[in-house]
Amino acid sequence: MKKEVIISGNLSKPLGIYSHAVKVKGNQLLFISGMTARDKNGNIVGKGDIKAQTQQILENMKVILDGVGATFDHIVKVTVFVTDIRYLKEIHEVRAKYFKRDYPASTLVQVSRLVSPDMLIEIEAIAVLG
Repeated sequence: MKKEVIISGNLSKPLGIYSHAVKVKGNQLLFISGMTARDKNGNIVGKGDIKAQTQQILENMKVILDGVGATFDHIVKVTVFVTDIRYLKEIHEVRAKYFKRDYPASTLVQVSRLVSPDMLIEIEAIAVLG
């Protein structure tokens, strides 16, 4: 996969773990469904703890990526749904452990509620393989 991160000098600098846009050339797309902070047994991890929930979600994504021979470098777009925008700093602290460079394009939206009231965050992603 050939990936080109686009950071425009005509826009304000990204304030987090994302790029303005990502241009890719590859032969397969991987769409990762919205992941929540459930462990392998379906239990919610980190009730009330945004960092623990974000980490569990990214670990869940890692399982999917590993299964197809990919890494977080293959992710070109993430969409984050969060119940309180005030968690932004903590979310980005955790994301920085998984996305090291050439950050994906990203959207973050505050929502009134997720599928369970104990869930604080959900993340979906698109990766390009090959």
